[in-house]
Amino acid sequence: MGTFSIWHWLIVLVVVLVLFGGGGKLSKLMGDAGSGIKAFKKGLKDEKSDPSADAAAEEKKTISEEKDKV
Repeated sequence: MGTFSIWHWLIVLVVVLVLFGGGGKLSKLMGDAGSGIKAFKKGLKDEKSDPSADAAAEEKKTISEEKDKV
């Protein structure tokens, strides 16, 4: 009960290699994920404030109102 099995040692080895032996790979991966999230949020903001998208939505609304009149 006091000893560790081979699976415990393998898990510890993998964690140590990822954290310390990666040569900065983990920090690069997290940096890439962070920049991806920032780009996604920026894209959402641009989409909401895009005037051409507002104009297209208004045009669709006008067309649907005209169809309802007919």
